Amino acid sequence: MRVGLIVDSACDLPYEFSRKHDLFILPVTAVIDGQTYIDEHDPVRTQEFYQSGLLQKGHHAETQAFTEEQIHDLFMEKIVTQFDVAICETVTRSRSLIFENATKAMNSVLASYEKARAAAGRDGKFSMRVIDSKQIFAGQGLLAAHTLRLIGQKLSKNALRHEVESFTDKIYTCVIPRDLHYIRERARRRGDKSISALVAFLGKALNITPVIFGQGAEGQPVAKTRNFDVAVEKVMNYAAARVDAGLLTPYVSLSCGLTWTEIEDLPGLNRLRDACERNGVELLLSQMGITSSIYVGPGSLCLALAADPHTFNDFQ
Repeated sequence: MRVGLIVDSACDLPYEFSRKHDLFILPVTAVIDGQTYIDEHDPVRTQEFYQSGLLQKGHHAETQAFTEEQIHDLFMEKIVTQFDVAICETVTRSRSLIFENATKAMNSVLASYEKARAAAGRDGKFSMRVIDSKQIFAGQGLLAAHTLRLIGQKLSKNALRHEVESFTDKIYTCVIPRDLHYIRERARRRGDKSISALVAFLGKALNITPVIFGQGAEGQPVAKTRNFDVAVEKVMNYAAARVDAGLLTPYVSLSCGLTWTEIEDLPGLNRLRDACERNGVELLLSQMGITSSIYVGPGSLCLALAADPHTFNDFQ
């Protein structure tokens, strides 16, 4: 039984990790300054975006989920013909139409896959499940890494689905947005009034950088710092201490909307690397994808890990 894992472009993982594990990326359409791009997590294209400064035009950038028809065609061509069982993990359904469109596409595929599968020379039935990751960015990447670990354990498809769905609530995410004004503008364009103009103004005028922490995509500010580096150090200290205390899966996922030179200069990164090495944990360090960077803003950071219930301040 060959099991395939599908994620969308909001999922941040190192390119080499994704390629090694044959991870299938469901693309997202990005519209930046009137130009349309397909985000397929190509590392060369992503690096070009950062170096060109194109993502700095984020107030004029939007992402669009692939349609039901586009996803159906991709599933038929790339998934039905290669795998016996497929799991598709999408960015949280509260922030995107990808889950809804992928679910509709899955239902139509399951009703009509036989001819495509027979033409590819694959015997037997095909089954599939679309799962709401309840995560964003690095959190979605962490869930994908854990899912691949479970697939390697040769679980039954029902056990695998149950383990993945129950694990989503055990992931904790830290997000450091670089520019609150950017987030407010993005929220305003989507009709989301949860971030007030006053908060955005204070963040810009006083150079306040918040740390947003919580389970999955539903986080709350837990620290307000006077600059980005101080916020980053708080998050690195939290992650290193939490790694030493023990995790529920041997991964920490960290994605950064920065150039690689800037990433390597992040304060506390080597401390986190040392903690991971001491504890047999793999640090999944990646450049934030185009889709993620448009959503939260260039220059931002997202870290995720899975652990027993705790608060951010427990590990400061």
